[in-house]
Amino acid sequence: MSITNLNRQIIALNSTIGKYKTKVMEERILDINEEAKVETFEEFFMSDTKDILDDSIDYVVDAIDTVTSKIELIERAKKLNIPIISSMGTGNKLDPSRFEITDISKTLVCPLAKIIRKELRNRNIEDVKVVYSKEEPIVPLKDGQRVQVMGSISFVPPTAGLLIASEVIKDLIKGDKK
Repeated sequence: MSITNLNRQIIALNSTIGKYKTKVMEERILDINEEAKVETFEEFFMSDTKDILDDSIDYVVDAIDTVTSKIELIERAKKLNIPIISSMGTGNKLDPSRFEITDISKTLVCPLAKIIRKELRNRNIEDVKVVYSKEEPIVPLKDGQRVQVMGSISFVPPTAGLLIASEVIKDLIKGDKK
């Protein structure tokens, strides 16, 4: 099977269009447990906003797409000794069964993980838990020519998210502060 054209589409539920992801998640959590305490922050994490992360945080889930901000977040969490799990690339992947959780130093084939791994090594940052896929990214073609498209198919990112959620819960239950 060859893929000759990959169109980037954004799929959303009508009820979530125009809402912050944080607000949608808050509503979902409260729908499951109306007594849950949920705090949301509609801020983009960058070097000038990194003070939003402090030692009151129990766990950080990194799903940032921007390399610089992703590295800043990992670096800040490590300095504060807050457990963090970072999502690597889900773009141009079709097989959600190839995702796994490992240390960043053990990742293969993922272009985003390669960049992050190098930058963390340059900063002497070790022991970063990540979810990544061993699947080689597909090469999108248009009219027989390679095109630069970083698209995610609807079922791939949620699979990575479910793996992350499982790992966070397991770590919190066992009290892992790594």
